[in-house]
Amino acid sequence: MTELLPADAADVPALRDLAERLATSAGALIREQRPDTVVVAGTKSSDVDPVTAMDRASEELLRALIAAERPDDAILGEEGDDLPGTSGLTWVLDPIDGTVNYLYGIASYAVSVAVVAGPPVPGEWTVLAGCVHSVVDGRTWTAGLGLGATRDGVPVRVGSPASLATSLVGTGFGYDAGRRAHQARVLTTVLPLVRDIRRLGAAAIDLCLVAEGTLDVFYERGLNPWDLAAGELIASEAGAVVTGLRGRPAGGEMAVVGPGHVVAPLVAVLEEAGADGDS
Repeated sequence: MTELLPADAADVPALRDLAERLATSAGALIREQRPDTVVVAGTKSSDVDPVTAMDRASEELLRALIAAERPDDAILGEEGDDLPGTSGLTWVLDPIDGTVNYLYGIASYAVSVAVVAGPPVPGEWTVLAGCVHSVVDGRTWTAGLGLGATRDGVPVRVGSPASLATSLVGTGFGYDAGRRAHQARVLTTVLPLVRDIRRLGAAAIDLCLVAEGTLDVFYERGLNPWDLAAGELIASEAGAVVTGLRGRPAGGEMAVVGPGHVVAPLVAVLEEAGADGDS
């Protein structure tokens, strides 16, 4: 596939550094201008899926910075219209991953920035570079394709739990009530088979915690491209397996991320539980 990538894709270090500058710049905006009381500016998939004014301001900043540095690239963002490009590269933006946490003042939300070649669709794209910047504490995870993954400049590596039974597992839930009910049933199948479950509310951070071994493995149904792009690369460059169920790639149906010897039995459990469905 490498020979089909745009010429600009060859400069992965520069793309990685730009992704980091973008994410940390947006993070500074969010951190410095967060009001004492955050209000909901709108909703997306349901009444409990909020958008704040800062989601929109953060994405506007990211779009402006990309336009200034790489005007020929396309943009796929969570809060704005898709912007076509001519370079063959697309920036995939989550201006605040963990908006509910931001709304409530819970310190687990991030800016996620990735650049991909090919269709900006999980399983079809090639993620070239990405950065996830944790806004509250400033932790910054970055990766470039073939260059490894780091947190604050220090290389990270996925953990090696003894088994699924001794693994700390991260997950998340959708905003649709019916899907959440099914995810709760799946959770009752998974929970007795693992060390424990954590639900932190920001998938991009969860994926980075797997990359550094703070979480052993992560699974979630319903991730959007902007939830997955940067964290997927960071985790895989740290040695994680990134997959879906039933031989499919990771994407909206399901993403399972972690060391291979733990991912395989968890995939089997999730398949048996029908975790990639809604009933």
